[in-house]
Amino acid sequence: MGNSYAGQLRTTRFEEVLHNSIEASLRSNTVVPRPVFSQLYLQAKQTTLHNGVCVCVCANEDEEEEDGSESNSPPVPYKMKPTPEGCCTTDGFCQAGRDLRLSSLVSEPQDMPPGFQLVGALSAGAPDTLLVCAVDRRFLPDERECNALLGFSGNCIGCGEKGFRYFTEFSNHINLKLSTQPKKQKHLKYHLYRNNQGQLVRGAAICWKGLGKTAGGSSALTADSYISSSHRGWSPASTGCSHGSLPRLSGKVSDVQVSSLLQSCYQNCQALPRVYQHYGPSPIQPLSVEMQILLTVYYLVQLGPDQVLLIEDLEQIFMCSWRESHLCEIRQYQQPQPGLSLPQAQSLTPSQLPWLANLAASSCGEGVVVLGEKVSMALGLSDTFSRLMEGQLAHTNYVVIICTGKGQQTESCMVVTGQHQCRALTEGMFSSSDSLREISQQLSSGMTQELTTFCNSLGSEYRVEWREVRPIQLVVARKLLSHVCAIADSSTQNLDLGSFDRVHFLICVPPSEVTFQQTVLHLWNSGVLQNLGLEQDCLSQREAERYVVKMDQEARARIDDLIQEAKRNPNTLFILVHDHAHWDISSGGDSGSGLVDSLLNSCQIRDANNILILHVTSFPFALQTQHTRISPYNEIHWPSAFNNEVDLYLEKTQYFGVCELLDSTRSGSGLPLLRYDSTFESMASVLEEWFPKLHSAVIRTQVLIQHYCVAMMAVSGRSGSGGRSQHKHTSVETLEIVQSLLSAAQRCPSHHGHMVLIRLPSLALAGWAHQRLVRIRQRLGLEELFEIILGNPSQTLSIGQSFTEHIKTWLKIQETDWVPRTYLELEALPCILILSGADPLGESLPRSLKYCDLCVISSSYLQRTALEQELGLAAYLVRVESQGSQPHGHAPGLGRDLSESDSDKLNSTDNEEKEGGENSERCSVKLNTNKLYITHLGSSLYQQPSPPPNTQRRPSKSTSLVSSSPLPPSLLQGCSWARGVSRPPSLLLPRALYDIIKARDGSGLPRCTSFLPHRSVTWASSFKPLLSKMMTCTEQSLYYRQWTIPQPHHMDSSNRPAKGRTDNFHPRRLVLSGPPQVGKTGAYLQFLGILSRMLIRLMEVDIYDEEDINFSGQLERVQYQPTCASWPVTDTLMGIPFDYTVHDPKYEDISTVYCPDYYPNTDGIPRRQEDVYLRRRTARIKLSKYAAYNTYHHCEQCHQYTGFNPAYQMYELTLHAFTFSHLLLGEDIQLYFIIPKSKHHHFSFSQPGGQLESMRLPLTSDWNPDCIKSPIFTPTTGRHEHGLFNLYHAMDGAAHLHILVIKEYEMAVYKKYWPNHIMLVLPTIFNGAGLGAAHFLIKELSYNNLELERSRRVEGGGPPADVWPFIILSDGSCVISVILSLFLSSSTSGPAERNVSLKQVLQHMEACPGLTQFGLCGIRKWSSHSPGQGSGGGARHREPFSRGHLHDFLLLNVDLTQGIQFNQNRFTCDDVDFTLRVPSAGLLICRFNNFSVMKKQISIGGYHTFIIKNKVHCNVVPSQYICAPDSKHPFLATPAQLLLEKYLQHSRLFPLSTCNYTHPIVSVDCYLNLGPEVTVCFVSSRPRSINICTTGLLFSGLLLCYWDSFVTPGFLKNFHFLKGAVLCVICADRSSLRQTVVRLELEDEWRFRLSDEFQTANAKEDRPLFFLTGKHI
Repeated sequence: MGNSYAGQLRTTRFEEVLHNSIEASLRSNTVVPRPVFSQLYLQAKQTTLHNGVCVCVCANEDEEEEDGSESNSPPVPYKMKPTPEGCCTTDGFCQAGRDLRLSSLVSEPQDMPPGFQLVGALSAGAPDTLLVCAVDRRFLPDERECNALLGFSGNCIGCGEKGFRYFTEFSNHINLKLSTQPKKQKHLKYHLYRNNQGQLVRGAAICWKGLGKTAGGSSALTADSYISSSHRGWSPASTGCSHGSLPRLSGKVSDVQVSSLLQSCYQNCQALPRVYQHYGPSPIQPLSVEMQILLTVYYLVQLGPDQVLLIEDLEQIFMCSWRESHLCEIRQYQQPQPGLSLPQAQSLTPSQLPWLANLAASSCGEGVVVLGEKVSMALGLSDTFSRLMEGQLAHTNYVVIICTGKGQQTESCMVVTGQHQCRALTEGMFSSSDSLREISQQLSSGMTQELTTFCNSLGSEYRVEWREVRPIQLVVARKLLSHVCAIADSSTQNLDLGSFDRVHFLICVPPSEVTFQQTVLHLWNSGVLQNLGLEQDCLSQREAERYVVKMDQEARARIDDLIQEAKRNPNTLFILVHDHAHWDISSGGDSGSGLVDSLLNSCQIRDANNILILHVTSFPFALQTQHTRISPYNEIHWPSAFNNEVDLYLEKTQYFGVCELLDSTRSGSGLPLLRYDSTFESMASVLEEWFPKLHSAVIRTQVLIQHYCVAMMAVSGRSGSGGRSQHKHTSVETLEIVQSLLSAAQRCPSHHGHMVLIRLPSLALAGWAHQRLVRIRQRLGLEELFEIILGNPSQTLSIGQSFTEHIKTWLKIQETDWVPRTYLELEALPCILILSGADPLGESLPRSLKYCDLCVISSSYLQRTALEQELGLAAYLVRVESQGSQPHGHAPGLGRDLSESDSDKLNSTDNEEKEGGENSERCSVKLNTNKLYITHLGSSLYQQPSPPPNTQRRPSKSTSLVSSSPLPPSLLQGCSWARGVSRPPSLLLPRALYDIIKARDGSGLPRCTSFLPHRSVTWASSFKPLLSKMMTCTEQSLYYRQWTIPQPHHMDSSNRPAKGRTDNFHPRRLVLSGPPQVGKTGAYLQFLGILSRMLIRLMEVDIYDEEDINFSGQLERVQYQPTCASWPVTDTLMGIPFDYTVHDPKYEDISTVYCPDYYPNTDGIPRRQEDVYLRRRTARIKLSKYAAYNTYHHCEQCHQYTGFNPAYQMYELTLHAFTFSHLLLGEDIQLYFIIPKSKHHHFSFSQPGGQLESMRLPLTSDWNPDCIKSPIFTPTTGRHEHGLFNLYHAMDGAAHLHILVIKEYEMAVYKKYWPNHIMLVLPTIFNGAGLGAAHFLIKELSYNNLELERSRRVEGGGPPADVWPFIILSDGSCVISVILSLFLSSSTSGPAERNVSLKQVLQHMEACPGLTQFGLCGIRKWSSHSPGQGSGGGARHREPFSRGHLHDFLLLNVDLTQGIQFNQNRFTCDDVDFTLRVPSAGLLICRFNNFSVMKKQISIGGYHTFIIKNKVHCNVVPSQYICAPDSKHPFLATPAQLLLEKYLQHSRLFPLSTCNYTHPIVSVDCYLNLGPEVTVCFVSSRPRSINICTTGLLFSGLLLCYWDSFVTPGFLKNFHFLKGAVLCVICADRSSLRQTVVRLELEDEWRFRLSDEFQTANAKEDRPLFFLTGKHI
């Protein structure tokens, strides 16, 4: 993806953009779901040329319609939302009163979340003041100034409030005070950056409509020289450089030029640190040789195929890299601070270099090749030259040889092999005098004689060239994707995109051999087969024919095969593209008529959930009736120039169709392009009177062909003495046509000419006309001058061998058996094409078409479709940026858009497109994904040599645009085709049709638009209104849907809606409509590619991929158990010391737990604060078949599980209330169980449908291979859409009991999205509680249920102690389970991992011998870092079982842990607190290290997001979380416990503890996060508890919060404190605070002051917490 070959997206960011757009659309936490797929950014890279540069236009934000308003009315004044009472309204300040002005924040440090950047906004109230904002860079134009996502995401820099999802909301918050609708494009103006002094300053303007220059490459030059640059590495510690010599070359060394440019560049880079030597001794090192080599490879990769290496650019890269790597060191030496040591930049090792260099080079295909050599540079050079001689480096420009032999310094050598690059660098080695001397020597020696001869004989040449897809085609492709996503988003479940992992397609075309071949050609050249991974099965153009089918009798077998394949592959989405869909809309039958109906409207196609039909047509009117099968919401219309839609997409072309042809007739200047032949009409009219029994088509054909025969004789000069008299037997128009045809071929040295199209619908008349013209041509001896071709749809294209040779010469084709198969390949061939057939069937015509003679088509063509498809043969795309001279015969309006070289002919009646060259002075022929173009070359210096005989016609994917020189005037004068190739063809019509078309109806539209749309439909009423001139395509569709009905022979006539319905639309059927020859084929081929990439992305997920933290190198590596052990041994596990240190990376910002065997690293790297969640490292993986899913996954197997099956509706849920009491709660609380009837068997009731008594539990001795014994509880909030609660695939279909624990206010929305899930609804008082409350209730309720189940067993006669005591506490983001198969892997390859089902993991853990002796079990979090590597973590991972902290996925024994509760007040770190208290009670904890769980990154909802807000204002700073008791402080609408935890995390209550690991804080019976710089020593006051030995430890503080009743003065005297240590006592009220001080005799050792008493900043009714601080005496 991202290559520059035709049909491919040029941006490598589209997949990322696609993925990020899905995530952005999921940010809403509202009850109504936001579509996942429809919110994709589906706007094209948009450019408009203005004054020679491109102007990028980005789409509006997501609150507006995608296509914008079609009205030209003035903007509606915008009324801002009133500011909340008490909020700040001052310009330059946010509503919280925080300063946002750039002038005030110029030196303030800003902590930016990842992916955000600072921008400046302009306020209407203060136009000279920039406001600083933090905006997600995905919603800004990227580095190429395009691809900004729809929508907005921003944070307030002043008050810190995050998560603004709408710019309207954000503009209100920062007081922009706007008079118009807020739009980010209008008000976000500048990038902000920090200068060298660290000051925040204004940068470049944000390029919402920015500038980006377009550039084309140059033609390649042939050269024999190769330049090689070599250097040898040096030691970074030394001040000089030690360079070795290049290995001795042997053989024909004159073909190799050696340059020292690269070596000098590397040496100059070594001198960079000397700039700072005058600041004193500096440890700053230069860039290592490895880093220089890697940067060189990166530089080479980004060079275009026509660009050459510039040493100056490389030096700047080295400079920037060195400065960025050592910026902090440079600033430090400019402002030295004593005692500050500088961290060393991480070095790149020699062993890493070849791998990283190859990785970088892989992005450019074969352009740059990296060779790793471990022996010597000589072997690398030998290998390179061998490859060069064998032709393996034909597409390679640079070869970089890296020698990293053991025990020697790194060496590298660059070998330049590209011809263009070699010539540039070789000639650059000469001085100016040497260059002049060399040129003189070549001229005097006769070396240029052959070149001169070739130039003198050269005419205008052309060559094949590749072009990228047009911007508007990409827009339409993304619109198609958007509509497909909308089908998937709908509640009808008609398309489940999440269940498909690949795309397959079949393109159906009318039964025309030429159309079939041109579609195959477009498909082969588009790159779609590569996108879909089908290139291995399709190695030639002929093999690509399997994806295209002609709708003839052979199509039935192909369609049947597709239906069967769809049944066999339910995970494949099949796209059936029906091109030229207005052809054959008859019903029934197996003959040519009705075949489409019998195949595409069959019940097998209709009922297949993985088949989607896309109708493509220029004339959708026949499909838009009262009985249509296509929903109006599934129509995609080509952007219209009428309402300036095209201008939004930076199109370089303007469509020239029927309306433009009519405009040329009203211009009044020059010969109109649309006209009739008056002489022919007069003669035909007379003969029709003489022969009234003959059909007019026979008469008109006879007259027309006679005119052409006479004209050929008159122009050839072989008509005898009466030659001049022959003119009266033909018409002026026909004489001009023939004269132009013959003279063009005669005058051009290369025999280029024009095409003349004669349209004869009758096959018999066309055959006769062909024979007659061929006979006259032979009689006149003109056989070699032009060809006469019979275009029969049922026959292959056939031309004479001599003309085939001409085309092969022009196209540089070496294949001996090649023949043209499409009309496109007849470009520049002088010919008359007699196109037969009742209707054109989508055949594309070349740009050399100059005349369309439609004089014989029937004047009874009074249906809009029939007439417009005939006129569509002359449709054209003209360039709009050129202001060149007006072509002859064009109307003034047309002349503005045309020049001799700026228009491009569209190539397919219905599908294709053509574009002109990049320069308006050049005319080019290029083979697009859809089109053939010609590039004229005025000098043989630019001619490419003929390719070898075995060269295939398919160009390389990396082929870039080849620029060409302007045509010399002499060539333009000699080649009529070259002069006229840019202008649309002239169109000759019958007089009757001409008069009808030129007339206008009452609405001002051309008369033909009011015709009956198709012969198979009829008007619903004669009193229909006329089409309006202001109607859009959508409004026209609604018009025809209302006013037309299908006739009985129409295929939709039987499509009657069922009783009670108003329509019978097919849910998986779309239509793409656009004018003839506008480029629809390229659009839908692009759609297939991006759809495939989206499906691949939907099968992927971003998971956390982080290495464990807080490992110490001082840990003794002791192996306690064999790595292949399946289960832990209890006695052995007891001998493993408990690891108190927290290693989960999500807790990197919490206080370290003191452990005697651990000492933290002192690397000086600051810990991340608050937003660790956003900065965590993720990896993208493909989902396995055992993944857990969110609500957007609903495959066939999951329908019953998730409740989307019609048999399981929400009304079958039952609500059961029960009362629960607990000592710690203080009062009885009421909870609810929501139980689907399908899950009633998991519960025990007093009677069927009666009172809920208990949840059934299995026995310890029970075993069922298809069942999980432990109930699974998942507490969740705000993730009704995105929580991974669908465990059907994760459990591999095994029976299990899964309970969602939700808050009461979210009950309705969770019931809506998960109707077949059991839910435990927390009481109302817990609506504002944290995760600790949910865990507390789950555990205590589970123990109460265990007692009830034991009692029920006893009543039933069973043993009470045999009831299964375990439950599972699971996070809603666990997506995949992984097993680490250490015993299956060899010692060399390391341990292997494989995905397994959660069922396998749980059954393995539940089968552990002696499991009931364990209090808590769990598994580790997955990381891509292999065990045994990274920061000391290998020792922990090598043990199959360990004792330490457990997170996210817990197997909890509620029986053994009955006396240990989760703290119901906690919001953060409740699992850390609980895990510390379990081992202190003497219970076993075990982590199964050979199992791991992958956690998906879910940025929405969850218990980790809490916003602390003032009751009046917005966000507040941590210092405002507390206040003095009884003070007049603005109270916060936040729970007291959350305020306390957040305040302690950010405060500095314990100054002696900061970065002082040896003197921790002692925290009794409770762990609280006091910030990352503080170490906490946890101790339990309970008797017989197991604690860390604190003998000899001097503590820097004491924390008393939630302590047990066992805390006494004597217990506290066991701890010794530093002088000045701080005490913090936390209680629920002031009275308890004073009583605690007295009871624990704290005043004996601690000094208190009245000013040291605080409370959380809650109102009294919100029950604030109080705490008292004191200092040790």
